[in-house]
Amino acid sequence: MSPFNLVQLAAATGIFLVAASSAKGWALSPSLARAVLTLALYSAGNLLMMRLVRSLGMATAFSLSAVIQLIAINVVAILAFGEKLGWAQSAGVALGVVAVALITLGPSLTPP
Repeated sequence: MSPFNLVQLAAATGIFLVAASSAKGWALSPSLARAVLTLALYSAGNLLMMRLVRSLGMATAFSLSAVIQLIAINVVAILAFGEKLGWAQSAGVALGVVAVALITLGPSLTPP
């Protein structure tokens, strides 16, 4: 993965984190402006993802994005919004990380 792809992935993740926080804010206090902002942010993040799909391939781009967002959004939910994960939810997050790692690393671990 090139440094430019890493920058794009980081930017998309940052945009998705802000979008998720905006969506949580909308859920707590709905307004048209917040809904429009949330949709615009998700759209911008998805436009970046489309570029990553072109350069990395769909499986790699979405798998990496999914695991990074899974971890980052849970950290934001816990630290910023005071949400708590039960043991089953925590196990689900851990299994999600393992699943995406296997999807992403699978081709390099498979013997020829």
